[in-house]
Amino acid sequence: MSATSDPVTGAGPVASIAAGGLLRLVTCGSVDDGKSTLIGRLLYDTKQVLADQLQHIEETSERRGDGYVNLALLTDGLRAEREQGITIDVAYRSFVTPRRRFLLADAPGHVQYTRNMVTGASTADLAIVLVDARHGVVEQTRRHSAIASILGIPHVVVAVNKMDLVDFSQERFHEIARDLDALAGQLGIRDLRVIPIVALHGDNVVDASERMPWYGGPILLDYLDSVELDDDRAAGPRRFPVQWVIRPMAEEHHDYRGYAGQIAGGVWAPGDEVIVLPSGLRTTVAAIDTLDGPLPQAHYPQSVTLRLADNIDVARGDLLADPAAPPVVARELEATLCWMSERPVQPGARLAIKHTSRWARAILDEIVAVVDMDSLDERPSPGQLVLNDIARVRLRLSEPLLVDPYAESRITGAFILTDEATNDTVAAGMVISATA
Repeated sequence: MSATSDPVTGAGPVASIAAGGLLRLVTCGSVDDGKSTLIGRLLYDTKQVLADQLQHIEETSERRGDGYVNLALLTDGLRAEREQGITIDVAYRSFVTPRRRFLLADAPGHVQYTRNMVTGASTADLAIVLVDARHGVVEQTRRHSAIASILGIPHVVVAVNKMDLVDFSQERFHEIARDLDALAGQLGIRDLRVIPIVALHGDNVVDASERMPWYGGPILLDYLDSVELDDDRAAGPRRFPVQWVIRPMAEEHHDYRGYAGQIAGGVWAPGDEVIVLPSGLRTTVAAIDTLDGPLPQAHYPQSVTLRLADNIDVARGDLLADPAAPPVVARELEATLCWMSERPVQPGARLAIKHTSRWARAILDEIVAVVDMDSLDERPSPGQLVLNDIARVRLRLSEPLLVDPYAESRITGAFILTDEATNDTVAAGMVISATA
């Protein structure tokens, strides 16, 4: 493929992108640890910044009196963010290297914006947690690492930033790395990488630092380029939430009936046996259609239209699945909940629940325990959940949902809760177990 400009940012040459694929990553950590600066450095050093963008950043930096080109302004896009010098909303940026494409979410560091971090991290393959070398592991480090673990993010990189402010001390870096190893063991994080960096000047971000010759590991961008994405969703049981029923009105297609959606798990092919849930009807896949023509097989995360061999009743919100390994048709859930509303909630609250493409009503039966962010242990329920609480709860459903444990599927194991009166999203949930 010939070099061209990035279709998302419009900047920089894009070389032939190999089989590295798309890597979704989220940056998080405590406030002022340098998340936005790191992202700005990645964008700048990989030549993703247009000349007029850079000129605007230079002018803004000079007007603010920063004394340097403040690359954090590339991601702090809201006026309030620039005025306060903090990140409030999740900012998404795309950049590419010769090996792969990246979609990066910059999550806020303040405690009151933890809910935004959950949003940014919900689809991530990798989390970059920033740690200030002067402060080491703090509460937000534990909180964001815990959320990364709860959300099942398979790879975690801790970038120990501002190493220049501790005189590039090898001893200080190893002290923080030991604390992080202990934290990863406590949280069950299986793949942890710790890298010393100076985001402001680019040390160990895109180029190796001559000021830290004692560090022999990979620099950040090399690691992001080479990390293997072992996504087990394609290897798991077949799952296909129906998002739309396609019935063309044209006379020449009057007998066409297809079911559109994004594959949530497994590999699909014509001839596969299918169970339609919650009805329990069975049939087989007749064809897999796309705009580019039929496919011999499809897998997560492709969006396709499935045609079935039999003309049976299938509606939006139904789930097509492998009859040999069906999900649980659940009326009760035990789940981990991240409470995102400023309004507290007590047991007995009535909420709406959205799972894949299906809606139902739910009652918060019990708040079993809340995670203590200091110790990361569960403590008995205080009787209500407040903003940013992470808790283990039990929910009772008005009608069945078709779920898997979140540990087995990040799609059919996830849901959101909304306030029925305001339609505001109030919580994100991950299924621990389900009762039919």
